[in-house]
Amino acid sequence: MKLSSNFHIEEFEASDTAARLGLDNSIPASLIPNATRIAMLMEQVRIVLGGLPITVNSGYRSPVLNKAIKGAANSQHLKALACDFICPKFGSPKKIAEAVMAANLNYDQLILEFGRWVHISVAEEGKQPRKQELTYIKSGQPPVEGIV
Repeated sequence: MKLSSNFHIEEFEASDTAARLGLDNSIPASLIPNATRIAMLMEQVRIVLGGLPITVNSGYRSPVLNKAIKGAANSQHLKALACDFICPKFGSPKKIAEAVMAANLNYDQLILEFGRWVHISVAEEGKQPRKQELTYIKSGQPPVEGIV
């Protein structure tokens, strides 16, 4: 099922951990509108990145999967509102995050995580986006403000 021009639902459901553990990580029908919203934001990100292909590392996470990977209890991934991604043909995750931040897209959070991928999310329907930029440098430590 296509969520947008360039993104399919399967990209947002895929998880090596879920496959390894035999977990169902299908997006519930009630969250398809959220998944569509994050896919539409990712279309805007793709334009900012020159139309280059984006690899989605993590989209939706079922509660069981989120617990298995020790994800945050309030993760936006649980609501199909977030996407972790890379775009190797564009450049490093830091370069990607800087380009997205400069484009002033309507995201809730933009997070550079450990220099390895970018997390982006949309606010819940009817809520004002926080437009928050953060960087996680080391696991187990709180994030720092901005993209560093």
